[in-house]
Amino acid sequence: MAFEGLTERLQNAIGKLRRKGKISESDVKEVMREIRLALLEADVNFGVVKDFVKTVRTRAVGSEVLESLTPAQQIVKIVNEELVKVMGQESVPLNKSPKIPTVIMMVGLQGAGKTTTASKLALKLKNEKHARPLMIAADVYRPAAIDQLKTLGQENDLPVFDMGTDVSPVKIVEEGLKVAQENKNDYVFIDTAGRLQIDEKLMQELTDIQKLATPDEVLLTVDSMTGQNATEVAEGFNEQLNITGVILTKLDGDTRGGAALSIRAVTGKPIKFIGQGEKMDDLDVFYPDRMASRILGMGDMMTLIEKAQKDYDEKKAQDLQDKMKASSFDFNDFLEQIDQVQNMGSMEDIMKMIPGMANNPALKNAEINPKDMDHTKAIVYSMTPQEREDPDILKPSRRRRIAAGSGRSVQEVNRLIKQFKQMRDMMAKVSNGNFSGMENLFGNGMQGKMAKMSMNKMARKNKKKKMKKMKKLKKARKRR
Repeated sequence: MAFEGLTERLQNAIGKLRRKGKISESDVKEVMREIRLALLEADVNFGVVKDFVKTVRTRAVGSEVLESLTPAQQIVKIVNEELVKVMGQESVPLNKSPKIPTVIMMVGLQGAGKTTTASKLALKLKNEKHARPLMIAADVYRPAAIDQLKTLGQENDLPVFDMGTDVSPVKIVEEGLKVAQENKNDYVFIDTAGRLQIDEKLMQELTDIQKLATPDEVLLTVDSMTGQNATEVAEGFNEQLNITGVILTKLDGDTRGGAALSIRAVTGKPIKFIGQGEKMDDLDVFYPDRMASRILGMGDMMTLIEKAQKDYDEKKAQDLQDKMKASSFDFNDFLEQIDQVQNMGSMEDIMKMIPGMANNPALKNAEINPKDMDHTKAIVYSMTPQEREDPDILKPSRRRRIAAGSGRSVQEVNRLIKQFKQMRDMMAKVSNGNFSGMENLFGNGMQGKMAKMSMNKMARKNKKKKMKKMKKLKKARKRR
């Protein structure tokens, strides 16, 4: 998970202040030292770290912090604001041509993920903007690069233009643009070959393609796992091509995240997208404020909501609610819910997007095995259609057969069925506005109190809705 080490170090540094009612300049100095070390360990550019710490220290020793009743919260606020500034304040959309096609040129080092990223971005525009993209295979040097792009195009119904490997990339781009004009494609992606910024011959080829195509976007694809080298790569390409933006790939595999905190500050070019997985929909718009919030362990509810809404089907949601009310929620519905959760990403990533969960000691020590869901699905798939629809018929003999069929133990099968029935009963209660007994799930601490308050609030809302319905019925009867 990106920024894992940085998040932990920052939380530990700021946590020391939370135990103090008032803080002094020496306390601030000590925390700034910890923050500086945390950023350097995250492989953030030294110049960026120096400027960041200086700015935060200057603000932190002001009266708004030293005379505050909650100094730790004030410092978190300052650090958050400065992190957002370093990463670019707000998301930057793709440049769009006033007339079609909008041309996007993909550049970067070999192995950074340009070909896959070009396909991901083309698919994102197709799904979200109903775009008609065309991808031009202009990488004639890497073995199988053209085949890779064509395969991704076929799998995702994205057209690819190629002329093989015996034609110059400039000629391929020239002919590809003609095809895009004829077919009225509104976006064109030029997939160029990977190269070092010091390779003058290949860089000249990129310059020639840029002059010919006059792209609206020159997007540099950077492997975030290269750390500070990513900044040097960005600087080199920017000098030659004047890039318009950056796409950070493999952010899910980089626990440090230094590249995300350095590139904008050093080059002045915005990070427009981030890749956080191998799936074709694992490409997200880069939001500096959301990323800063995640770095500080404060969650990222907006991204979580957007992920949930991607596959949201209003009719299915209504059907599910009706089933909950009628207590007819079965294992087929259960499977569908598991699939939706898995489509959103790993459970660790989902939990860390929920405010308060990232620094929750229970979560930190918990091991969430992604195979657990697969084991659960194996048990359900070993049931007959009748058993899935009516779990109440699952007697011991049937459970033994299911255990043998799924390769799991009888105890696991029993546990799943018991948990399913408890969940079904709970869902039925919630759907019908009955929260009795549920508060015990949250304990007697602050979480329990918050849960009870939330439940009482929901109960009052449901009561108001029922009262409104009753009033409407009474009015309707009077009219009759």
